[in-house]
Amino acid sequence: MIERILLLVLFMIGFWAIMAHRNIIKKIFGLNIINASVVILFILEGSRIGNEVPIMYGGIGPTADPIPQALMLTAIVIGVCVTALSLALAVHLYRTSGSFDIDVIKRRIQDEA
Repeated sequence: MIERILLLVLFMIGFWAIMAHRNIIKKIFGLNIINASVVILFILEGSRIGNEVPIMYGGIGPTADPIPQALMLTAIVIGVCVTALSLALAVHLYRTSGSFDIDVIKRRIQDEA
């Protein structure tokens, strides 16, 4: 139970980083924290079924389900790709506007239009 509470706290820290900060880089870090908390939650819940490898030597026992692990490996790869794309867009916005602050970027884009 304490693991789930800690993961909820981790998720809320990431959510707070996305909602409270105006800096794009801090929002990207918050997105990564949320991704990590969800991945850890799925791995934690997937490991509750069993903790033995799914190779049957002496019979059927409580083995770990490999599907959540494979899905979370895919989620980690997708998270890295989203982070790379987000950072590339942040760098592009910085080059065009000169700031990572969302309000400054929005104001400069409106001034140009």
